[in-house]
Amino acid sequence: MDYMKTIVPTNLFTERGSNIVVINPGSANIRIGLANQDTPFNVPHCISRRTTQLPKRHVQDQMLNSQVTTAQHMERERAYDMIASLLRIPFLDEEVANSSYPRKMGRVDAYPLQNNTKEPEFTWTDVLEKNVPHSSTKVESEPNEGGTSEDPTLKESKIKVESNSSERKYRQYICGEEALRISPTEPYCLHRPIRRGHLNISQHYPTQQVLEDLHTIWDWILVEKLHIPHSMRNMYSAILVLPETFDSREIKEMLSIVLRDLRFSSAVVHQEGLAAVFGNGLSTACIVNIGAQVTSVICVEDGVTIPTTQISLRFGGEDISRCLLWTQRHHQTWPPIRTDALSKPVDLLVLNRLKESYCQIKEGEVEAVAMVQSYEDGMPPGSHKTRLTALNVPPMGLFYPTLLVPDVYPSPPRSWFNDYDDMLEDTWHMDFPGGSAFPMWESYPIFQTKPKKEDNIGVAEAITKSILLTGRIDLQRKLFCSMQLIGGAALSDGLIPAVEERVLHAIPSHEAIDTVEVLQSRMNPAFVSWKGGAILGILDISRDAWIHREDWIRNGIHIRSGRKYKDSYYLQAQAMCYLNS
Repeated sequence: MDYMKTIVPTNLFTERGSNIVVINPGSANIRIGLANQDTPFNVPHCISRRTTQLPKRHVQDQMLNSQVTTAQHMERERAYDMIASLLRIPFLDEEVANSSYPRKMGRVDAYPLQNNTKEPEFTWTDVLEKNVPHSSTKVESEPNEGGTSEDPTLKESKIKVESNSSERKYRQYICGEEALRISPTEPYCLHRPIRRGHLNISQHYPTQQVLEDLHTIWDWILVEKLHIPHSMRNMYSAILVLPETFDSREIKEMLSIVLRDLRFSSAVVHQEGLAAVFGNGLSTACIVNIGAQVTSVICVEDGVTIPTTQISLRFGGEDISRCLLWTQRHHQTWPPIRTDALSKPVDLLVLNRLKESYCQIKEGEVEAVAMVQSYEDGMPPGSHKTRLTALNVPPMGLFYPTLLVPDVYPSPPRSWFNDYDDMLEDTWHMDFPGGSAFPMWESYPIFQTKPKKEDNIGVAEAITKSILLTGRIDLQRKLFCSMQLIGGAALSDGLIPAVEERVLHAIPSHEAIDTVEVLQSRMNPAFVSWKGGAILGILDISRDAWIHREDWIRNGIHIRSGRKYKDSYYLQAQAMCYLNS
């Protein structure tokens, strides 16, 4: 520890971070990189697989009926008008009085573009195998520790070709952003293994396929982005920085992928909320994580999460993007093109880009001229210059979630987790072979209450409820002045003052709290949890909570077995000395 007090943090990262891989998987993107990197690779968390299915489905988990109900549509319109009143803009069915131009597409050339950046030229992903020597196409099976042949998904990570060399040689799978840019005319189906903060298991997407897809995506990133081949994995450790939404069995399955399939020598799990505190050099904060599909709130005190304060909301940045499309179509400003964010992944990319470039929260009419790309089946990509309107309405859906209508996809079947509901019980009486392998757990408190989840409240109410659940006025005052917005959508212009204003109004009048503050992030809010995971891994000298590959394979979790995995709610941070450096 004397060495720890004297070493410069930068040198410590260089020294210890070169063999630690930090993995932060989300519903839409996975952030992954070596702990000594400044920023991770940010890769769309999806995979497109070659399919011969007829009729072809372009998206594996696409629901047969994803239409908004009449009741939802009416609630959405009421939410719009409520927001319009607050922002001092016309209601949904109003026209601008005495306007010099109609509230429809037209005269767009009279408005200057907000930015002068040239649109990058779009090309569809090349789905054909590149020319490779014939010897490279041969796949050899090699036995693993259990004496069995290599896992099928590892074989798939090697090059495959069609048996008939005269046919087109398609890539068997394509990962990341390339998977989102595959033409709808090609024989591929997109898989998203995580949806709304859970494994995306459904009748159309079985458990084994979800896990195989996770393994293949992560393995592809390790090889192609980090250049860590299978033969060198035993020289690396992995840190899983996981959202609070994951259940115990989901955590167990991802640990198995990391240790058994990806062959890391050891691994540890940390929560996103806890990691975010360390990523920004704090010790106590209310973490508000606005992801692509889930928004989570949790309070952290002195480097320890308070699980009873966790609240998860089923909406995020992608719902704001879809709301942007709905708003423009209602105002008839959207070009006459078939835009479908659910079944056409490339359209969601377009909407996300427009949201990030133009949406903001402020009073008054917010309009902009933008180039809208279209990717119609069988036609070359097109560009449409159009005037977008009411650009300050969609991000306000974070406070009025009925505007977003997020429940397009169903929750995962809860029966899948039933056998593991007791996974965290009796953890304190574990009988480890060879003595107590995790002595640091013995001193942790036991929380019997499971985290509470709310689906129908906005961000301001969720923050207020989470902080008040701590039950201590001194801590509540500190947390209300230590709110931290993380996640990709936290970059929305005008969001911080909007959160402060609405949280202040959401605090009940009988509470003796009159000051709120959102702290500025030290780095890109999308990467804070990843960076915090790197800090925790590098400075965790004792490594008491790390799980070794051999132990996991030999004594891993089994239903109704004596050994159970402890959830990361109680993995206390040991790196407090970093916070003030």
